[in-house]
Amino acid sequence: MASKSVHREVISNVIPAIIVELMILIYNLADTFFIAQTDDPFQIAAVSLAFPVFMVLIAIGIIFMAGGMSCISRALGAGNKSRADSLASFCIWAGLFVGAVMAVIFMFFIDFILRAIGASPDTFNLAYKYLSIIISSAPFIMFSMACSGIMRAEKRASGAMTGQIIGNVINIILDPVMINWLDWGITGAAIATIIGTIAGALFYLGYFLSGKSSMSIHIKNFRINNGVALGILAIGIPACLDPWLMSISQMIMNSLMSAYGDMAVAAAGVAMKIEQIACLVGMGAGQGVQPLLGFCVGSENWEKYREILKFSLKLTIALSLAIIATCFTFAENIVSAFLNEPEAYSYGVKFLRIKLSSSVLFAVFFIFVNALQAMGAAKASFILSVCRQCALYVPLMFVLNYFAGEYGIVWALPAAELLSLLQTVIIYGRIIFSPRILIYSE
Repeated sequence: MASKSVHREVISNVIPAIIVELMILIYNLADTFFIAQTDDPFQIAAVSLAFPVFMVLIAIGIIFMAGGMSCISRALGAGNKSRADSLASFCIWAGLFVGAVMAVIFMFFIDFILRAIGASPDTFNLAYKYLSIIISSAPFIMFSMACSGIMRAEKRASGAMTGQIIGNVINIILDPVMINWLDWGITGAAIATIIGTIAGALFYLGYFLSGKSSMSIHIKNFRINNGVALGILAIGIPACLDPWLMSISQMIMNSLMSAYGDMAVAAAGVAMKIEQIACLVGMGAGQGVQPLLGFCVGSENWEKYREILKFSLKLTIALSLAIIATCFTFAENIVSAFLNEPEAYSYGVKFLRIKLSSSVLFAVFFIFVNALQAMGAAKASFILSVCRQCALYVPLMFVLNYFAGEYGIVWALPAAELLSLLQTVIIYGRIIFSPRILIYSE
């Protein structure tokens, strides 16, 4: 009965978290799909170029979502409600401030950013139109992600999922209207996205104003001392590094791939988004199970911790393999929904199958990283995030590009995933089996 209870608890938190992650990808795929109906591959390439920049904003939001989720769940597990309120308030108000600052900085440097990520004369203006609108949604993104982390720490994963679904459904409904019917193209895609983002933020605001939450996000609870800010940043920054560095590495990949033409860039962008369906299963599962593990850490229930981790790994691997098998089998059909140009289509199918070969490795990697974050092992999480992208993936892209061209750039990802997973298992094993488990408690 105890095992069944743990299984239900894991599933009730993991599945909504996976859905949230997939919804982030779905509305980006919706943009790409409806833009593809314009039969303009340069608009698809422009969206592919802008996507990593958008993911940088998501990564910054993860600081407040993951950091808050880890710290709040441990505070609740220890029965410290006052500290949990201070942590929640910090996540909300600091997130709003950082979002506003990021929007200003990105707009100021937008020309430089677009040139750095490989925008060509054919895609520069299109990417500028899309990105300049998307950037303005930064405060709403930060607010929504902070709220989502707080709700997950409260074990209200379904509510966190609802806010994301509302925003993305609105975006998907508006996409064909604004892109195709009103003929606004890439500009319409960006407007639909920001409207959906604001709608999701309003849902979360309503949740807290209604009094349904056990947390208080009132400004009077805002604290930066007593380890509140440090505790969130110590976990949040390493957590944000992986998607942030992933975005940076994607920009580098686009820059390297641009040497092989805009069709190669468009194909790499589509393959990346489709392959991320499997990767986001691991990300969602890790984020879904983290508050459960954090609560166990706070209450020092290590037996339940191990049972939750074991079941979440089995569940994540099974879901990832099912999605990988489906995408691999129907690669031609899936890619053809986004790319009609023959060269781009050919690249897209081959790139997708290469990327899928390592998706399950990333899923397992992310479960272990979230387990470390749940324990408060900030240093280990930081090392793994930096090594995965900076020490492995980026250097491998340059090396394999030299030896195998555009296909070498794509093969760099599976090679990096394998090496980073081996490193993660070794570091996690050293911490969990040490005589004194290293916990960074407040």
